[in-house]
Amino acid sequence: MQIDEPLALLGGLTAEQFMRRHWQKKPLVVRQALPGLVPPATRAELARLAASEDVESRLVSSFDGRWAMRRGPLAKLPPFSKPGWTLLVQGLDLHLPAAHELLARFRFVPEARLDDLMVSYASDGGGVGPHFDSYDVFLIQAQGRRRWRIGAQKDAVMREDTPLKIIANFEPTEEFVLEAGDMLYLPPGWAHDGMAVGGDCVTCSVGFRAPWRAELARELLQRLMDDEDRPYANRVYSDPKQPATAHPGQIPNGLQIFAADAVARALKEPMALERALGEALTDPKPQVWFEPGEPLPDGVDVILDRRSRLMYDDAHVFINGESFRAAGRDARLMHVLADERALSAKQVAQLSDGAREVLDQWAEDGWIRPAWPDAKEA
Repeated sequence: MQIDEPLALLGGLTAEQFMRRHWQKKPLVVRQALPGLVPPATRAELARLAASEDVESRLVSSFDGRWAMRRGPLAKLPPFSKPGWTLLVQGLDLHLPAAHELLARFRFVPEARLDDLMVSYASDGGGVGPHFDSYDVFLIQAQGRRRWRIGAQKDAVMREDTPLKIIANFEPTEEFVLEAGDMLYLPPGWAHDGMAVGGDCVTCSVGFRAPWRAELARELLQRLMDDEDRPYANRVYSDPKQPATAHPGQIPNGLQIFAADAVARALKEPMALERALGEALTDPKPQVWFEPGEPLPDGVDVILDRRSRLMYDDAHVFINGESFRAAGRDARLMHVLADERALSAKQVAQLSDGAREVLDQWAEDGWIRPAWPDAKEA
């Protein structure tokens, strides 16, 4: 992706300028960021997905001033003509190629931070109430109109009488209506309230990963301790010199030392933390599954399945929760595959025999597939 060319998506800013001036700093409204945008899903497709157990969805309503929320699968939706309700379908990029392509427009942000594309369908007056997110968000108006009120509110008090995290003392400082093709970017913590104007309102939300420090540490330590192939993992605690005790409830000092040593050894293991982080960042979400494939034919271009997450660091390539060591030409080509999500047949032919076998295994696992001419992703 060219990061130094002006983009209509960002109101004429380059990706570099946007990240420097706005990312995690201040909002940006872009009129006609995506002119002529076709919603990535029809109303019928959204209803079908919401009824599936494999899709995360929610129905939010404010009928007669009473907020309610129901989680999917949602077998039945309110009448489309009834005001005051919103259908939210999470991770649409995992299920529809058009949604995946829309999400890919924002890959000027590292893949490790990019999360998913959520789509909301709202009837007239539908919304989820004033709230704020702990992550950055791009709000793209794909169909209809939505009125947004935003504010950098620092003293938010949450309502306790609703199933949603709604701000009780919301004080907006700006207000505007987004038409189809318009986009609003909000940094983390900015309070916002969006309400559909006139019904048939489709808004796409590009969300980002922002793990809490404790959450990330817990995930990494768990992965480090689960790695039974490492020397630090293959030792059982023993205490042959443990004397009889008159205080059985007291934790032995030797056991405390053993526990501290186990963690310290795991963290000191070369590349262990980096490997655990890459595996955690590429681990598929619970709703993700892959259809098995076959080894790659010779002479074909290759593309990643839209559900696959492929990243790399200086020593590894990570895909869907697994890690591989890579160096030299193989590493450079795998980096291209991660950045571009595709390799040409010429590039595939340049891989070593070992790397080519890995690619075949990924194809059998359904993680990559041939890019047949004129073929469309299912």
